[in-house]
Parts: sequence; C-alpha cells; structure tokens
Amino acid sequence: MPELPEVEVVRRGLESWVAGRAVAAAEVLHPRAVRRNVGDLPAQLKGRTLVSAERRGKYLWLPLRDGGEEEPGEALIAHLGMSGQLLVVDPLSPIEKHLRVRMGFTDGGLELRFVDQRTFGHLLVAPMTAGRGRPVPEPIAHIAADPLEDAFDDAEFAVRLRLRRTGIKRALLDQSLISGVGNIYADEALWRARLHWARPTETLTRPKIAELLAAVRAVMAEALGQGGTSFDSLYVNVNGESGYFDRSLAVYGRRDEPCRRCGTPIRREAFMNRSSYSCPKCQPRPGNARP
Repeated sequence: MPELPEVEVVRRGLESWVAGRAVAAAEVLHPRAVRRNVGDLPAQLKGRTLVSAERRGKYLWLPLRDGGEEEPGEALIAHLGMSGQLLVVDPLSPIEKHLRVRMGFTDGGLELRFVDQRTFGHLLVAPMTAGRGRPVPEPIAHIAADPLEDAFDDAEFAVRLRLRRTGIKRALLDQSLISGVGNIYADEALWRARLHWARPTETLTRPKIAELLAAVRAVMAEALGQGGTSFDSLYVNVNGESGYFDRSLAVYGRRDEPCRRCGTPIRREAFMNRSSYSCPKCQPRPGNARP
C-alpha cells in the first residue's frame, strides 16, 4: 500500500505536468475506477482546469475550476489503493493492460492515465469543504493533517496521542490522529526512536513524542529523496519510474538480518493481520505492552 512519500512523489509529478491545464475529454474504461463517483465523470471534467495538485496523507486531489470561479468548488480525488498509478504519457503511446481512465487536455500535450491492476483505487469528483487547517475535499474532511503539513500541530498531537491509551504503532496508523503513516514508515520511525510498537501511548513523555515525530519526518524526507519505496513495479511516479528507498530500510522486511545499529537479528511479530519488524535489543518489548 503506498504511503505518504510514494503519494507525495506522484503529487509532485502531477504538479509539474498536469496543474494549470484544461481537460478536453476524459474516458472511463472500467466502471470500478469510478464506483464511488456520483454522476458522469467525463462530463464533470470536460472543459475544467486542474488548478493544482494537493495531498493529505495518502490522498491526492486536483482542485477543479470553471472559467468564472474565483475559488475551486470541487476537486478530482485520486486514491491509489494498492496498485493505482497516475501516469503522464504521450497520447499516442500504447494502451496499458490495466488502463482504467484516461484524460486528454486542450493543449494537445501529454495525457493523464489512471492504471490500476487490482482495481482497489478510484477517482471521484467531490465538493471542497473546510478541513483541519485548510480546504479539503468533503470525503476526506475527517482525515488528520499529516506530519509534513504546516497545519500539523505537534503539541495537539502529543495530547491526543497520550489520551489514546493504545499501542504506539496502532496510534500511528490511525488516520484520524495522524495521516500518511503506514506500516513501513511506522516501523522505520519506531526503530529510530528506539520504541517497541506495543509501547502504551500514555507512557510516552512529551520529549519522547517529539523524538518520535522527528523520526517520522526524517524517514519520510529520506524516502522522498529516493523516490519512495518500491517493492514491485506497481509503485511508480508519473513517468513510470520506481523509487529505491527499500535499499535503505533499517528494519522493515529484514527478519533475521542484523540490526544496522547493534547487530542483533531483526525480529518479525504479528500485528493487526500484518507484520511488525523491530530490534529486540534497541526496542525491547515493554512489560505493559498494548497490542
């Protein structure tokens, strides 16, 4: 599942290649890609300008503007799901096997294609509304600010985190508390902060929470610098290129390999129908662990 850095890589590509362009026509090639959309997506997009490319957590959206509007009243939301790709390509290039939606522009240049092998992703047009710190599309108004946003409040996060009374990793994956952090980067940040994933949130001091947030931001910034983490060909930027941060992962997916800090073999533990990776020496399991 793409996490914040992978989605941000795509957003930056859209900002460079798509923002400011007017839609000439859109075509839906698979109904599941627009299953959550109310109305006819091609008709909703035709003639409108994609103002910019925005992101909160793992969600992307392109604000839409009609000719006379001062502020965008709607946006095109893109959720990549497990395998969704937004590609900017030559209109004459071969059709991808799993192409779901394509969009051409009035300038006749590169077109935007939504490719999704597993069809868990989707596109929809939705109204904008007041969000937490800035306007966001209505369907994602409940999503918390992510740690790379100016709207993210470190002090408020610390208070709400301690009130959760749950395991720290479970809290990091709660998109109503902090968005954009998924399984991979949670494990990496917890390793950097020397915290076991089951450490109770109410036992964390403010300095330790600040250290954890710094670790979350650092690992995401490093992943962004390397184009994100790509374990297979499904996670690519708008030009179809894979990231390579997986080569720098300290714990995730490294079961029985030596910890990069102390040399102790990395352990894998079951967590929420997934896996958690940690170092037994650097991140000892607390006696009051919360699953």
